[in-house]
Amino acid sequence: MAEDNNNGDLYRRNGNTINVTDRNDLYNVEGVPNGNDSRLNNFGYVRHQKSPIMGDRTSYGALPTLNRERVADLISKLCVQLPNVNDAATLVTDEEVLIAYDTDTKNRLETADQVKKTALSVVPRYYHVYVADDPRMMKEIERFGRLDSNSQNIDQILDTTIKDMLKYPQGRKLSDGENANGEMIHEMNDRLDRDFRDGTPKETKAK
Repeated sequence: MAEDNNNGDLYRRNGNTINVTDRNDLYNVEGVPNGNDSRLNNFGYVRHQKSPIMGDRTSYGALPTLNRERVADLISKLCVQLPNVNDAATLVTDEEVLIAYDTDTKNRLETADQVKKTALSVVPRYYHVYVADDPRMMKEIERFGRLDSNSQNIDQILDTTIKDMLKYPQGRKLSDGENANGEMIHEMNDRLDRDFRDGTPKETKAK
């Protein structure tokens, strides 16, 4: 099928990239639509082409990165819109999401599942999500807010907090190959000393 070239109003060429006119920031914070349509339901479309010149390497410069604070803000906002979730605090690291929330639910497992899946709908798929329906954990994860991936002993400190969060309901396992936190069965994560058959920390299992 011949490609339609009469789409100057929709697409704009920028080097080797063809994209929808007036691309937005990742989460469209200001609510500005992609085109002239005032609705916020536009799809996103981008196409990249290799240079026809042999050996030519297109330089994209600084590629966009995930704004973790903005993602944490979005997850918290979405979580408090869930039934029975009254308060939510979210920490987003380079590969984990930690959510502490206050709830009056009568079904802790179901609410934990909803909170977890809300976070998973926002972050890249390789992220692992840990939740705790205990508002006291908010202070625990808040102390990481000013740290980063290069902070001293950050992995060990985070793992201690994650172990504490695993004592709370985490929802259902995501699939036959993943536990409730999105970790693949037999995934290398020795620091947590987890039993990946059911995703339950060994130290919290019934004797």
